[in-house]
Amino acid sequence: MAQEIQFYKYQGAGNDFILIDNRNAAFDANNYDLIEKLCDRRFGIGGDGLMLLQESKNYDFQMLYYNADGKEGSMCGNGGRCLVAFARDLNIIKDKTVFLAVDGEHDASIVENQVNLGMINVDAHHRDAEAYVMNTGSPHYVLFTEKLVEKDVYADGYAIRNNDTYGEKGINVNFIEAEGDGYFVRTFERGVEDETFACGTGAVASAMSVALASGKDGDFNIPIRVLGGQLRISFHKEGDHFSNVYLTGPAIQVFQGKIDIS
Repeated sequence: MAQEIQFYKYQGAGNDFILIDNRNAAFDANNYDLIEKLCDRRFGIGGDGLMLLQESKNYDFQMLYYNADGKEGSMCGNGGRCLVAFARDLNIIKDKTVFLAVDGEHDASIVENQVNLGMINVDAHHRDAEAYVMNTGSPHYVLFTEKLVEKDVYADGYAIRNNDTYGEKGINVNFIEAEGDGYFVRTFERGVEDETFACGTGAVASAMSVALASGKDGDFNIPIRVLGGQLRISFHKEGDHFSNVYLTGPAIQVFQGKIDIS
């Protein structure tokens, strides 16, 4: 007998995700092969990842995130923003929410298609030669570069992600270049194992790297352009400590449908 599920497709600055309302727990969250198949752009729905919106006793909802390879992932900022929009569209929330993700509690607000998502505090970073390395919910490597539009992000990002230092667990690799009053960022994402149109936690790490390179403390509000659109990151910096961190950008439903998973 055919088993159909209802799915929704959302994108946040070109980072696209399959979203499933799993409050009834009908979708098997441990079926990693199915999740990988659904994320396949030729044989499935296609997406940079898949998210389940789950019931939570103490929060509006819980976010379960899976990379396109079917494995459970670390925090995804653009995914989190899309899930907030999804929860609003399902009438679970109105314009504000507090939800649970793999890295803890997140607050967010939404106005039309713009989602302002609270991210975790960051208290440490280290340097790998010229690069900044930190965890903003996911591990990130950030390197300032020139002529970014011409860069082979796949080849260079793949080499760093799989080198002797990071190869076992992997790392997301961001290249950043100053652009007008903001910055341009391109990212190779582990789990997707390719360049994506946007990476929310990567944009946050990149903005924090800008602040670290400046040597200044205080409040920052940094525009970050990615291949899929415009993001903005704000935070307060004191030395190596970043607090009141927010990622702002669009989250839009692209389409919805049903698919046979039997």
